[in-house]
Amino acid sequence: MYIIPAIDLRDGKCVRLIQGQYDRQINYEDDPVKQAREFSSAGAKWLHIVDLDGAKLGRPVNTNAISAIAALGLFKIEVGGGLRDEASIQQLLDIGVERAIIGTKAVSDFEWFSEMAEKFSGKLYSAS
Repeated sequence: MYIIPAIDLRDGKCVRLIQGQYDRQINYEDDPVKQAREFSSAGAKWLHIVDLDGAKLGRPVNTNAISAIAALGLFKIEVGGGLRDEASIQQLLDIGVERAIIGTKAVSDFEWFSEMAEKFSGKLYSAS
């Protein structure tokens, strides 16, 4: 069995939305780097990060936290949330993210998604 732990980021902190509602959340850890280290200590080889602020605003927001986690070099990272243009995808790959996860835009503009999947071969996935 292969388990990929997840960190959902909102305002730079680890949270979980209750039934996807932004006005209802559970706060877990103020320091996402600390949480990432705990997952690594438990044996994680990959980490899934969702930028909840990015998903809501349509552009990456929590890039400082994502960059700090990537800089640890503890595991491969995949990130989703707010990736709706080429520059946003490139920005995350440039800071050390291994895979960009496209949700909304992959469904609303499959032609764009196909073009980006070709450009970023092996680095772009959809979870929609």
